[in-house]
This record gives sequence, structure tokens and C-alpha cells, in this order.
Amino acid sequence: MLRLSSILLLAAGLIMAAWFFSPRPSVSNHLEAQEIQAAQREEFAQDRNLPKAQNVSPAAFDGERAMKYLKEICEIGPRTSGSEGMKTQQALMKKHFEAQGGKVDFQKFKANQKSAKQPIEMANTIVSYWPERTRRVIFCAHYDTRPLADQEEDPRKWREPFLSANDGGSGVAFLMELAHHIKDLNINVGVDFVFFDGEEYILEPSTDKYFFGSEHFASVYKNGRPKHKYLGAVLLDMIAGKGARFPRDPNSVMMAGPLVDSVWKVASELKCNAFVHRDGTVVVDDDHVPLNRAGIPAIDIIDFSYKHWHKLSDTPANCAAEPMDEVAKVLTVWVQRVK
Repeated sequence: MLRLSSILLLAAGLIMAAWFFSPRPSVSNHLEAQEIQAAQREEFAQDRNLPKAQNVSPAAFDGERAMKYLKEICEIGPRTSGSEGMKTQQALMKKHFEAQGGKVDFQKFKANQKSAKQPIEMANTIVSYWPERTRRVIFCAHYDTRPLADQEEDPRKWREPFLSANDGGSGVAFLMELAHHIKDLNINVGVDFVFFDGEEYILEPSTDKYFFGSEHFASVYKNGRPKHKYLGAVLLDMIAGKGARFPRDPNSVMMAGPLVDSVWKVASELKCNAFVHRDGTVVVDDDHVPLNRAGIPAIDIIDFSYKHWHKLSDTPANCAAEPMDEVAKVLTVWVQRVK
């Protein structure tokens, strides 16, 4: 789902973070973040000249149908990278998104985890709408599930199969539902739904590497001289937990502050209370960091407080339609304002 580096506020936060997240290095180089943000600053400054969010209608997103998609995904079982469950999920997604008018491509690559003897096949799934448009935005999520339920108190349960409903499933279900509506919106740019593989293919938590899929996607974009330009990317991570709240991720603020401002501004105008207008207390490394480093302004909408993270209890029963409804309102208005 993500990785945490440091707590920004209060000693109590330190205690919580030690329990809630596994410690891994983050983007702590503020000079790097400032350089990235400076290169992106003007992309969303145009928001000042665009109409208020109330003048743009959000999509008629059906959160209950999104929940049905989430349950359908979880019925597959674990969807770890390279597994039969992942292949089943990919086939389900291909059929669904093509039926909704998307152009589906699999960006295949091999990844060699530090603790594994052999590399495995992975694939980012890219669903494109208006592929002919050169100015584009990304809505993205990881769609692999973690091999270890390593937040269970009893280590003997770590290797039991778990569904990762919110962490790994909610972004897929959300975009499956959004696919019903995307073509009906008044959008001026191309849109790609990108699903990253290998975000947390972690076999040995103390040594293994994260973000295979997003790093591969970013490298292809940065080094491939593409004809298109990504104006921004919104990463969706754990967006369906009951009572979810989305503070502003500090890494997103540091690396893509204008994009954060433009999205949270829409949330304020629409009175979407799940979006909290303060910076979160943790700095999170996630799939948005490699995208920023490749020159794509990218932010993370994430619920830091989901108590079932990496536990067997991360099931659809602990998820809800309401947070996805609010995210959909904000993003479907925001994307119509991007020029």
C-alpha cells in the first residue's frame, strides 16, 4: 500500500507510526522536492481562472455498485504479483474496461525481488480514454496484494491468505465504477487509468523493495520520449475504509503542491468532508513518488488511519461506499477543470 518514513507531529504520532507502518526511507531531500515542484508549478495555476466547482457537475457515481465490484475482486482471493489470482484479476479488468470503451494495454516487465531466487513477470495495466489526446492525466492505484499480513499480532498468521480489500482492491473497484461515467464528462484532456503491479511484493519486510510497477512506468515515460505529456496524476490508496478521512499527504505537498491545492480546493467547494484541509502527520512514500521524479506531478489520496491495514480483517465488510462517493465527486469535477 505505501511506506512511511517519519512522523511530523507529536510523540504520540511516533508510537502510532511504529505500530501502524513499517519503517522505510522516504523523500526527505527537501531540495529535491522543491526542484520537482518548481518545474510543475504553473500546470495548475490556471485553476484560478476556471469556473467554481459548483458550475461543473460531478459524475453520477454509484458507490454501491463500486462496492459490488470490490466484493467481486475479493472473491478471487489474494492477487499477489505473478499469481493465478493476479491473472484472473487482469482478465476480469480487461473484459470490464473494454466493455466500457477503454483501450487496455498491459505494460509487461520482469522484477527481481531481493529475497527471491528468481525474477517474476509483472504487468502494469493501462486503460486509456481519448488516446489521441497528447495532454493527459492519470488516475492510478496499485492492484497487487501483499504476500504477508505482517500487521497481525500473531506472526503465525502472517502467511494466511488475506483479501486486501481496501489496500489493493478499493482503487480497482473505484475505477471500474468510474469507467461507466468517464466518457459522459466534459473533459478536455486524455485520461489514463493506471494500475501498478508489484507495489508491495514484499516477501521479507526487512530487506525487500517496493514500487516495482510505478518505477517501471515512470522510467518508460521519462526515457521513452513519448508524444503525450502527463499534466498530473492522482494516486488512490485505501479510499474505501469506513469513515475514511484524507488529509493532505506531506510528500504530495512537497513534490506537487499546486496539484494538491487544486484537488483540495474542489473538495472544499463541494463540501466533501472526507477531505481534511490540513497536512497529515506522516510522510508517506507511495507510487506517487516515482512519478514525481519522472516529471509527472503526482499526489496521493490516502486514508492514513485505516486500522485493518495489512491485517486479515481488511475485507469488504470493513469498507463502505461513502468515501468512494466523495472521492468521485471531487475527481470528476477536478478533471473537467483541467485544460
